This record gives sequence, C-alpha cells and structure tokens, in this order.
Amino acid sequence: MLKKYVPVLALAVMTLAGCESSGTTNGTVSVSDAPQSTAAASSQPTVAPTAQPTGQTTTPSGTPVSGTSDKPSKVAMTGVTAVRLADAKSGWIGGNGWIAHTDDSGAKWQIQYEGKGEVKQLFALNGKEAWASVGTGGSLLSTKDGGQHWTSVGQMPNAAFFHFVSKGEAFSGNAHTVDGGVKWTNMPVPEGITGDAYFHDASNGWAVKQGKDTVEVMRTQDGGKTWNNVMSRKSAAGLTGTVIRSAGANDAWIELIGESGMTQTSYSLFHTKDGGKTWQTVLANSTAGGGPAPGIPAGDTAGPKNTGSKPGPLYVVSPDVAFMGGQCPSCDKPNSVGWTKDGGKTWVNGKETFTGYGELLLGMADANQGWLITNDHEQPSVMYTTGTGGVNWKKAHTFDAPK
Repeated sequence: MLKKYVPVLALAVMTLAGCESSGTTNGTVSVSDAPQSTAAASSQPTVAPTAQPTGQTTTPSGTPVSGTSDKPSKVAMTGVTAVRLADAKSGWIGGNGWIAHTDDSGAKWQIQYEGKGEVKQLFALNGKEAWASVGTGGSLLSTKDGGQHWTSVGQMPNAAFFHFVSKGEAFSGNAHTVDGGVKWTNMPVPEGITGDAYFHDASNGWAVKQGKDTVEVMRTQDGGKTWNNVMSRKSAAGLTGTVIRSAGANDAWIELIGESGMTQTSYSLFHTKDGGKTWQTVLANSTAGGGPAPGIPAGDTAGPKNTGSKPGPLYVVSPDVAFMGGQCPSCDKPNSVGWTKDGGKTWVNGKETFTGYGELLLGMADANQGWLITNDHEQPSVMYTTGTGGVNWKKAHTFDAPK
C-alpha cells in the first residue's frame, strides 16, 4: 500500500526544482550573436534591509551567538532543512534551532550552534568560512573558524538563494553585499520577472520573464544597468517559479517550473555556456497532472526526462556537471537523482531510489562525491553519500526520529 502523502505546491521563487526554457526539444537552440534591444530595468533603492526578524536569535552585527562546540549538546537532530559541503568529507547541516558539522562524511556530527529559528540556507566558502540564514526574518550568521564560533552579522535582504564569492562579497537574488552581509544594496532587474534574478558576480546576472505566450531569459553584463533578451521560446505553460544557477561568467542553468496537479509538477531545464548565444535543452518534464513543460510545445514528449513526477533540488558543479533530484509522491520510494556530465547533451537517471516524503536535500563536492539527505514527517532523516557520481549511494547516518 502506498504511503499517504501530503502534496506540496511548487514554490514560485527558489525551491531547488526543475527549470523551463523555450524552443524545440532537439537539444540546442541558436540565438543571434547580437542580443535583442535592451529591456528597461527597474532601479530599486540602494538601502540596507530594515525588517526585523521574528522567532530567532537577534544580536548586534559581529556579536557572538549561542554555540555549543565546546560542550555536549542534547539537541535532537530532527528534520534537516539545509546542507552545504566544504569538501567531500566535511560540511554543515541545519535544522530547527541547530547547526551541526561533520569531518568524516557524516558518520559523526557535532552540534555547533543552538538557537531559535529554522536554518533556511547554508553556504560554505571553504572549510573555515561559512554562513547560515536562520529564522523567518533571515538572521545571517557567520563563522570564520570552521563553526567553533558563530556570530550574527546582519539580516538577509530576501529569501533568495545566497552565495559568497569571497569573505566579504555575496549575492542573494539581486541583492549585493561587500562587507560580509552587514549591509546590502539592490541591483536593478527587469520589471515583471518570475522568481529571483541570479548574479554570478557584480557584472553578470540572469533573470526570467514570461510574456503572453513566451518565456524569455534576460542577461546583464553591467550589473543590471541594461538587460538583453538572450532566449525567447513559445510556451503553452504558465510559469509558477524559476531556479537559476551559474558556474561561470557566461554559464547559466535555467530551471523553469510549470503548473501542478495530481501531485505532479511540470518543469524544464536549459543550459548555456556561451552567455546565451546557444542553449541546450537538458530536461523537458511534461506531466499529465501539470501539463506541458514550460517552453516545450504541447504534446511534445520527445525531450530528455528526469525521473519522478515533480522536481527535486538542482545542484550545479561546473559548466559541464549538474545533478538534480526527482520526486514521486505516489511512489513507495519517492526520491531519485539524475545528472549530466557533458553540459546537458545527455542526461543519466540514477537507478537507486530512496524513502522519505519530505524535502530532498542535495550537495556535491565535485563531479563524483556528494551527499543526499531525505526527510520524512514520521521517520528519521537519512543521509547517503556517493563517490561514484550518483551511480551508487551508501547510507552514512540516520538522524533522530521526529517528535
């Protein structure tokens, strides 16, 4: 008998889910070397965020927050909500009110932080420097010593995916900081975009707009001052969300999320290595319940497909390598992982499946080594590791059972 599942609606901002694109499903879409005319960018105010967090630890910037790295912790490690690797053996996970660290690929964990609020995101620049977004209001915590001490440095400006490019500079959607997250400024983005923009660096950024019957991918090379349309595709499906990742100044992986129905969500994934001149159709997951994948003609079922009936997390390693989870809420083992290692020209669906009806988390250290964490409302979260690029997974740790 299939386990009862509570459907989760596709998120419109940045779930790690599938993306959409425009064009045919033959793999590559050519776009003119001369981009279309510049789109008008909406100039947003340059201010530090002022919203106060709720339900979380609040301390002045740079002030130490609760840490337990020097004493045993009695915190129950239930419901993992975020993961980030520093390398194949070491990294961090977070949950409701805690952050933990491992240096042996997840066999043993040490609670480093205890406090109020759920850990929303983690990012590690290396084995020493890492950041965490905690609580509804997005308190930003940081460590400079591998998690032995955590300090509150400021507030997240939004709930978008954040990434640091140095110990001082980071991006969260179109928000930019150069002082480690103390103050953020907003970079201009086109009006009417779907989901969050993504900036690879201070110059290069990407965003997605939906027209009447089209999906458009926009690119900036001057920090948002001007935006050019670098891909436009006919689309019968409406967009409900986007996920954008980049592994280089001219690299972009655009995940477009369509509509949902019967625990199914349609989505597409497109990739460019040359700044949007040419595009690769990586995935085209149309579903009976969600309809056609965004940017894919209705009735076209010939494109490459990921396993599962809805998208899981997307993790980009390099311009050639990306992994993506798939989820099937009506299956006994609903979780799976697929990948490409040639920039999206071919897609491989992993043969292993995993239990867990909650959020699926994925982190990769390189093309071969990574972590997968499954969650469930009734059963403990479980961590698996791979050293074979997703071909085989080994159970590394079973966390505490939900209360």
